Amino acid sequence: MIADQLILNKKTTKSDFGTDKKSESPVRSIAKALSWRVVGTLDTLLISYLLTGKIAVAASIASIDFVTKMILYFFHERAWNLVNWGKK
Repeated sequence: MIADQLILNKKTTKSDFGTDKKSESPVRSIAKALSWRVVGTLDTLLISYLLTGKIAVAASIASIDFVTKMILYFFHERAWNLVNWGKK
């Protein structure tokens, strides 16, 4: 079943997020990335502060973490949107 979906299920016509109701728009992916990064950054800020005891260092670590992981999440989300496995 998984092999069928990953290997054997080849479409002859390509669809895009505008016509495919199962996929997400890039704007939705950005909104999800932002909301998740707020949660993740607060976690990083707290852990960094507990480890260093310095709020300035913790804030610097959390700021860098926010930007890099948001960008990585966006591209990760867009790549998964291209995979048909698990979509109905």
